[in-house]
Amino acid sequence: MTVRIVTDSVTDIPPAVIAELGISIIPVLVRFGEETFRDGIDITNDQFYERLAKSKIMPTTAVPSLDMFARTYARLAEETDEILVLMVSSKLSGLHNAAVQSANLMESKCRIEVVDTGCAVMSQGFVVIRAAQAAKEGASLDEILEIVHRNLPRVEIRAAFDTLEFLKRGGRVGRAAALMGSILKVNPIITIKDGLVEPAGRARSRAKAIDMLYEFAAGYSHIEELAVEDAACPDDADQLVKRLGAIFPEERIYRSRTTPVIGTHTGPGLLLVALLGDK
Repeated sequence: MTVRIVTDSVTDIPPAVIAELGISIIPVLVRFGEETFRDGIDITNDQFYERLAKSKIMPTTAVPSLDMFARTYARLAEETDEILVLMVSSKLSGLHNAAVQSANLMESKCRIEVVDTGCAVMSQGFVVIRAAQAAKEGASLDEILEIVHRNLPRVEIRAAFDTLEFLKRGGRVGRAAALMGSILKVNPIITIKDGLVEPAGRARSRAKAIDMLYEFAAGYSHIEELAVEDAACPDDADQLVKRLGAIFPEERIYRSRTTPVIGTHTGPGLLLVALLGDK
């Protein structure tokens, strides 16, 4: 039986890829005051950013109930006897803990393995895609786990922000707080290291920030997967994609807008590059 792959909506995997590979998504909850939306189901990316621009109420996020995980596991257990769950860094979210708790409560004989990827967005997404591709080709759960652990050290991101205030408010700024508090207008650059948000530099202008994202990717000797994501700054993202086309086939670059759960913690203006490769 084919191993089934589960992940969360933090991955930002394009919907077409999710459908093609049969990946199951656990949606994070996004809240505007008393209104609650399932990320990517009850509210689209465009609807979220339109609302964020107009709303006086700042959004928050919440981990879905254990029942949502349990229902996903139960549905998949009717199709397979092996499930692999790949969650966003446990240092950034309670999703991994919820996934483990729900798996431990399952009475099914289905084997469920939950992995803390230690990453997020499309760096997490690329590992999920590799796992789903292997599952589709008939690999066993143990073989897929080997693929996952082999590729996790090979993914990395760089992200340029207009401001870190959204991350600070959500308690996820980590050591990147060192980039805050400057009297100068700067674009903070962050990465994720050991599961936490870490500073990776600062740019004096948006143009320089885009240069730094390009230089990050260009510093790799071998790139297998590449993605450009944005939070309501598509022109900057399109410009970056064209530049990256000089070092990687432009038609193979994953291009997406970050999902509402990411936008809640970054605000508009986020531009990021995620890749899987070797330096």
